[in-house]
Amino acid sequence: QVQLVESGGGLVQAGDSLRLSCAASGRTFRSVTMGWFRQAPGKEREFVAAINWSGTYRYYTDSVKGRFTISRNNAKNTVDLQMNRLKPEDTAVYYCAAADSSIWAEGISRGFRSADFGSWGQGTQVTASS
Repeated sequence: QVQLVESGGGLVQAGDSLRLSCAASGRTFRSVTMGWFRQAPGKEREFVAAINWSGTYRYYTDSVKGRFTISRNNAKNTVDLQMNRLKPEDTAVYYCAAADSSIWAEGISRGFRSADFGSWGQGTQVTASS
């Protein structure tokens, strides 16, 4: 099991940038797939980005491609989400999550789902005002 704590959310203007960070504890961090999800008020939680255990491969939902970048540092047990050119529709609570590394091939084939991830952080609010 991996314990996760997010930080870095806040209120910004549309077009600005934010960097979210997720600190993980647990000896298995460097062997897991990491992901970011978000949930806006009244909507279901949706996938944003994922990175494989080594950091070699990344996968994004279409709406954030070219604007968001996911990265990880296995030496520091952290995974970050750099968000540029934020839009009002990016406003949501953002969650960091961990999944077994075996989900990667299936995830990029059919899309990652919340149910693929067994460990979750508490979430951090991101608000991009117009």
